[in-house]
Amino acid sequence: MGLIAIGAGIAVLVGIGAGIGIGIATGKAVEAQARQPEMAGKIQTTLILGAALSEATAIYGLIGAILIMVLLK
Repeated sequence: MGLIAIGAGIAVLVGIGAGIGIGIATGKAVEAQARQPEMAGKIQTTLILGAALSEATAIYGLIGAILIMVLLK
């Protein structure tokens, strides 16, 4: 069970990367909107799309961790 738990823990680390990525992207989007307020709508749309793709990666990591724990018992 020890190696399975380690594998699942590593798979969950994908969520940390997604969180960091979304945080950096949000910060850059705020900076861009401060520089060019007229482009705020387009920047926000792109940010939301990027955040959704990043969250999908985190969900894949979570599903991978669950599969590792369930299937490798």
